[in-house]
Amino acid sequence: MHTSLHYFAPGAGWNRSLETGMDDPQTLALVFGNPELSDISQALAEINAVFGRSNVIGCSTSGEIFAEELCEGGVALALIQFEKTRLMVASASVSDSDGSYGAACEIAEQLHADDLKGVFVLSDGLMVNGSELVRGFNEVLLNDVVVTGGLAGDGDRFERTWTMMGEAIRERQVAAVGLYGDHVSIRHGSKGGWDIFGLERMVTQSEGNVLFELDGKPALELYKNYLGERAKGLPATGLLFPLALRGDEQPTEERVVRTILAVNEEDQSITFAGDIPEGSMTALMRANFDRLITGAAEAGEQAKLSDGAVGDVLSIAISCVGRRLVLGERTEEEIEATLDVLPDNTKQIGFYSYGELSPLVNGVCDLHNQTMTLTVIHET
Repeated sequence: MHTSLHYFAPGAGWNRSLETGMDDPQTLALVFGNPELSDISQALAEINAVFGRSNVIGCSTSGEIFAEELCEGGVALALIQFEKTRLMVASASVSDSDGSYGAACEIAEQLHADDLKGVFVLSDGLMVNGSELVRGFNEVLLNDVVVTGGLAGDGDRFERTWTMMGEAIRERQVAAVGLYGDHVSIRHGSKGGWDIFGLERMVTQSEGNVLFELDGKPALELYKNYLGERAKGLPATGLLFPLALRGDEQPTEERVVRTILAVNEEDQSITFAGDIPEGSMTALMRANFDRLITGAAEAGEQAKLSDGAVGDVLSIAISCVGRRLVLGERTEEEIEATLDVLPDNTKQIGFYSYGELSPLVNGVCDLHNQTMTLTVIHET
């Protein structure tokens, strides 16, 4: 397995020449870029022209992760040429959040095979219900197939996102790549680092990923009370205060995190990246800077390969835009923290997202928000 990283900056071009000799059916091209397609159309066209035989997937971001750096406004490209691993890409359109489950099932059925080892998913970040998306993959695929990925970003604007499969660069699309065979190893890790504050409240009215009431009171009104002056910047400022969620009989350590995608003043509802079931218990969370960075390192420890991995190792780092907004100038510390615990021969690429897809430690895939999530790929 050979990996080559490249970055395109508008006005400056590629930081180094593209390795045209890597164009091959066993090459995966991962593309993470500026939500404004007009700024990077040259780069995307060149990728498709040069790597027409390769498997190309990508998405828009809220910032690109390139090695140890946070970049913005350009295109981060990873070329991964496998020696023994078969690849296949698939995509599906999703008109609204109700189509999330069906889109996942359609892709999973296209990719399904006895030797399928993993699926890496890049999804529309605004129209997709992440909980329904992972439910579709989990129902169609076998439990030993590792499903990871993320939801595309649009900075802190929440206006439009795109995903890419070859020349098909579209909104409202889910794209994925399947990795096949016994020679590919796929590890994963996902950690947060947020602190709970305030009272737990019960979800008394919701529909899918739309929350209407907590303890019988309008959800948006309660949320604004907690945010105070920051409420003027919703939905972006909501990223600073995600929601911890658990079933009413689940222990507190099994909470998942949900982040805001939109608010509706008319019905006082809040739309989240994943389901908010009625009867579940919720609590607000806030950042602890050092714990966020430690959480990134812990994700790296979870995904770490055994010592002595020969050849290139690829780390795909997907972190929530909320973490970036909180960390500010310290953002690159969490990117560096992941690489500090991974093998020296690891090359890293990724993006800041509207949601992360990964199993916790073992088991089936789940939707996460406000985590650093790693997918580490190696070929033996």
